[in-house]
Amino acid sequence: MRRSLVLGIGAAVLAVAGAAFAYLFWFAGGSGEPSTDLTTPELTATTSTSLASSSSGEGSQPATTGNTEAGSRSLTFIIDPDQSTARFELDEVLNGSPKHVVGTTDQVAGQIRVNEADLSSAEFSDIVVNARTFTTDSERRDRAIRGPIILDSASDAFELITFSVTSVDGIEGPVQTGETVDFTITGDLTVKGTTEEVTFDASVTFVDEGTIEGTASAEITRDMFGIGIPSVPSVADVTNEVLIGIEFVALAG
Repeated sequence: MRRSLVLGIGAAVLAVAGAAFAYLFWFAGGSGEPSTDLTTPELTATTSTSLASSSSGEGSQPATTGNTEAGSRSLTFIIDPDQSTARFELDEVLNGSPKHVVGTTDQVAGQIRVNEADLSSAEFSDIVVNARTFTTDSERRDRAIRGPIILDSASDAFELITFSVTSVDGIEGPVQTGETVDFTITGDLTVKGTTEEVTFDASVTFVDEGTIEGTASAEITRDMFGIGIPSVPSVADVTNEVLIGIEFVALAG
């Protein structure tokens, strides 16, 4: 009789725990709908000053927006979400089998201003990604990602991921149509309310006077931003390392 009672209590506890996990994965993750449409962040004068200084090693040189010399122009390019994707990648073991997880969203915004005769005067706005809209190949995983243990992006406080550029290395001199420029870009990455300095490897191609396209990627760790993994039997060995990046097309605005 006592054994049966103990087993019954144990089963009840497991049922409650299972219900709690179901709530965490399903309800706490929300619908994945953004709270509002992303707007393009503004360019700031301090950005161009820091980039000119870091690229040239000399004093600050404010960027201009008109013709600075014969044949040179400053052009502003705005990221086109219809042709752009932000992503993350990591590895896990799901139900005993290795799995490479890729999450993507087209909810990304930002802009760049460059002078075709002097790339060192480039200006970058903040780059903003709506983390609530990341999707993988599993709706259950997507809800877990939006939940409080992982990104907590279902909450309005942590819906957005922001990258604020502080310095760039490797861009200088003029650029020609069709030319690809490789460089690194460093800044403050804010995820789930935590800000850490991250450096991206970037590559940008000047397709024509109205279009640039490029990629940027970096490796971070979950520990840097306090990103946990729910303790569930089906998921194990989730890597601490996460590859993050963006593939974008930006159009002259």
